[in-house]
Amino acid sequence: MKCVRIFVYGKVQGVYFRKSAKDKALEIGIRGNVRNCADGSVMIEACGSENDVERFLNWCKNGPERARVERTEVHLISVKNFSSFAIIY
Repeated sequence: MKCVRIFVYGKVQGVYFRKSAKDKALEIGIRGNVRNCADGSVMIEACGSENDVERFLNWCKNGPERARVERTEVHLISVKNFSSFAIIY
């Protein structure tokens, strides 16, 4: 099990990034959450197998069609017991 905190920067708010991230996470089997940040970025906590987390990270580098991802930051975090993947409003 691997858990990461991902910060996604660029045009990532107002483009359905959170909803798309949730859909992709559930498709891959990632558990965690996603939220908008005050600075215009999106923060994601994602837990899953090493391979699944890597697949999700690769998706985050582009995001949904309307997003324009400029950069991502990834930090390892302690394993958390998320039951599913949630959008935090």
